[in-house]
Amino acid sequence: MKKQIRVRETVRKTIAVSAIAAFGISAAACGNVDSAGGAAISTQAKNNEAVAAGQNAALDNAQTEAGVTKVTVAHTQAYKPYDFINENGESDGYEVAVLKAVDELLPQYRFTYVGTTDDDLLIGIESGKYDIGTKGVWWTKERAEKFVFPKHYIGTSIIGIVIRSEDADQIKDLESFAAFSGNLVPIGAQNAQYTIVDNYNKKHPDQPINLIAGDQFEAADAYQWVLEGRYDAYINIRTSFEANVTAKDGEYHDFANQLTYIDYEGIPTWPLFASENQALADAYDEAWEKLEADGTLEQLQQEYFGYSLFDYAPEGYQIGDDL
Repeated sequence: MKKQIRVRETVRKTIAVSAIAAFGISAAACGNVDSAGGAAISTQAKNNEAVAAGQNAALDNAQTEAGVTKVTVAHTQAYKPYDFINENGESDGYEVAVLKAVDELLPQYRFTYVGTTDDDLLIGIESGKYDIGTKGVWWTKERAEKFVFPKHYIGTSIIGIVIRSEDADQIKDLESFAAFSGNLVPIGAQNAQYTIVDNYNKKHPDQPINLIAGDQFEAADAYQWVLEGRYDAYINIRTSFEANVTAKDGEYHDFANQLTYIDYEGIPTWPLFASENQALADAYDEAWEKLEADGTLEQLQQEYFGYSLFDYAPEGYQIGDDL
């Protein structure tokens, strides 16, 4: 796959460079006709501007002749391993890698990547600044009113609960946690995780989890509250726990032997498309199906996570289903 990407990029660069070189030779030949002195300097400045304009025109013409549409993809910069800027200053991450693989199957499009903030990404797609945005987005009705969601999700965001390791023999899942105490660290009412626990409670009315709407707080506070016994579990994203607690260089690695993570389910994550880009979303879906069939998606999940994200998605999930 990486070899294919390099070959395609080389072909694109060759087309662009050839067009630019041809224009540059023509411009230089015209410049030699001018007289010396100030007129020559003025003319040279104009020629430089013409060359720059010609370079842009040559690139645009090359793309137009090839029937290629430029697509700008925005992604967040530090959401490892989903989307980030790597040590070489390049766009990287699982979702970025999937979109690069999609691009390889869509010769009518050329994707370029821009690292940005969460807010700029959403505003930029809505305003037309970006064509696609990816940042581990969960589906919501509000977002579906503003953006185009493709048929196929790109990955999943695995959520679960963090408990004291000493309670791991009694707490194996959300059901056993509810039976143990159900005493969960409060969740902001606007947080999607609140909705997930609320939906769980609706499915388990006889033994619900104690769901309390709370203010924002630092993850360190939640971990400490669980260790102190103030609460018995904290709902958390798996990659966050792995980065902050499990990893040897994690900010809260000191808690690694005292805290245990238990998976609940994977929440599908989606690339967002600008409202006028339904055709592009459809093309993404066609490419996705090929990448799923040939094993590329599974390969990328193993490369970036070491496990299959799709294994954690709810069985039979359809866009808009309660989670």
